[in-house]
Amino acid sequence: MAVLQARKFLARSFSNLSAHPLRVCIVGSGPAGFYTAEKMLKKHQRSEVDIIDRLPTPFGLVRSGVAPDHPETKIVTNQFSRVAQNERCSFFGNVNLGTSVSLSELRELYHIVVLAYGAESDRVLGIPGEDLKGVHSAREFVWWYNGHPDGINLDPDLQSTDTAVILGQGNVALDVARILLRPTSELATTDIASHALTALEQSSIRKVYLVGRRGPVQAACTAKELREVLGIKNLSIHIKEADLKTTPADEEEMKSNRIHRRIYELLSKAAISGSAQPSSGQQELHFVFFRQPDKFLESDNRRGHVSGVQLEQTVLKGVGPGRQIAVGTGQFEDIDCGVVLKSIGYKSVPVDGLLFDNQKGVVPNIQGRVLSDTSGDPALLENGLYVCGWLKRGPTGIIGTNLYCAEETVLSISEDLERGELASTATSPKPGREGLLELLNNRNVRVVPFSDWEKIDTEEKRLGSLRNKPREKLTTWEELLKAAMA
Repeated sequence: MAVLQARKFLARSFSNLSAHPLRVCIVGSGPAGFYTAEKMLKKHQRSEVDIIDRLPTPFGLVRSGVAPDHPETKIVTNQFSRVAQNERCSFFGNVNLGTSVSLSELRELYHIVVLAYGAESDRVLGIPGEDLKGVHSAREFVWWYNGHPDGINLDPDLQSTDTAVILGQGNVALDVARILLRPTSELATTDIASHALTALEQSSIRKVYLVGRRGPVQAACTAKELREVLGIKNLSIHIKEADLKTTPADEEEMKSNRIHRRIYELLSKAAISGSAQPSSGQQELHFVFFRQPDKFLESDNRRGHVSGVQLEQTVLKGVGPGRQIAVGTGQFEDIDCGVVLKSIGYKSVPVDGLLFDNQKGVVPNIQGRVLSDTSGDPALLENGLYVCGWLKRGPTGIIGTNLYCAEETVLSISEDLERGELASTATSPKPGREGLLELLNNRNVRVVPFSDWEKIDTEEKRLGSLRNKPREKLTTWEELLKAAMA
C-alpha cells in the first residue's frame, strides 16, 4: 500500500521533469546525507535525489546523537525537512543497505550513489575485561537515552554503584557525564527517552570520572561543552594540581590554538573553585589526566561484572605542539566503579562490494570519489560512487563540519559530470526511485516515505505535550512502524 501511494506521489510530482533526469541516491539521512542532497538539488536542476536510511526516522545523529538538553542543535532538522519536501527529493526509511537492497543494485538503478551512512559501531580497546557486564560504549549509552530503537535494551545498571568511569574527554564523553549528573528535573522537560529518565531518576551514581590519556591542554572537547558540564548545579569539581602543570610544548600549543588555551583556562579556574571538600549530598566530577586503561577488574561479589578500572600513568612524548602522544610509564592505579562508558571513538562498518580501510574506519577516497584500490591512484576510481561524512573522513567534527564535507563531494561530482566521466543521462537513462520502489515492493520491504515520518513526528509531539516535553520518542521498531501506518 505504501509503495502504491509513493508511486502516485511520484507521478504527480515529476510530470514536469525531464524524461531523463540525473538519478542520485544518498545512503544515510544524517547531516552528511541531507547536506549532500541540498547541494545536489541546488547545483543540478535536472537531478532527482533519493535518500534512503535503515531507520524509519530521518536525521541520523541529530535525532539519536545530540544530547536531549541541546534542543538548539536540533533546529537544523527544519532545514533538512525542507530538503526532503523538495519536489525533486524523496526520503525512504526502513531501507537497509545490504539486506533490503545491495550496493551493486543501487549502482545499477542510479547514475550516482553517495554513501553517507556514518558510523554505527565502536572502536575497541582490546584490553582484558572489556566484555564484563557494566562496560558499555558511549554510543550505546547515547542511543539508549536518545530513544534509538537499537538502544532500548541496553539497560545500564545505575543503581548498584555510586561511581561511573568514562574513558575519553571529547564532547560525547562530556555529554554522557552531564546526563549522568544533571538534575533529572531539568532533563524531564527535554525529549529524553522515558525509559532513560526513569532509570536516571532511580540512579545511585554520585561520582563520575572522566579519564584522558593526555593532559588538560590536549583535551578533545569544545569550550562550550566544558562550560556546560562545569556549570551543573550542586556539583563538586576535582582536578589534581599536578595535572595542570604545563611544559614548554603545552605553552606553545596554547599560543597556536586558542580553543586549547580556553579549555585549559576553564579547567584551571574550575580546579581552584572546586578545591574545597564537597558538601554532604554533592555530586562529584573528577577529571583524570595522563592515564590510560590497562584492564577492567572483575567483581569478587558479582561474577562477570566490572568492579573497577586499572589505569596506567602516561607521559607525553614527541616533538612540537599537537604531535605529542601518550606513552605508558608502567605505574598503575585502580578506580573502583560499577559502570564504565568507553568514549574512544565511533567506527563505520563496511558493506559488500565496497573497499574499506578497517584501520581508519573509512572508505578510501579522493575528495569524496571512492577508490577501487588502496594505492591512492586517482586512475582507480569507482565510477559514479562517492562518500561523504564520517565514512569519508572518519568520526570527527560537529554537525556543521558535514556542510563543508558535502560541498567538497558535490564539487567532485560536478567536475566528473562536466568531464563526461559519468554515464550520460541522455544515452544511459536509469530507473532511479521507480526502479528502487519496484525492487523493494517485490521483496516486501515496508518503505517509510517522508510523509509517514511526519505521522511519527506528529504522534511523538502529541505524546510529549501530555508530559510537558517537546516530544515523547517512540523507541521500538514496532511503535515507529505502527505510527507510520496510522
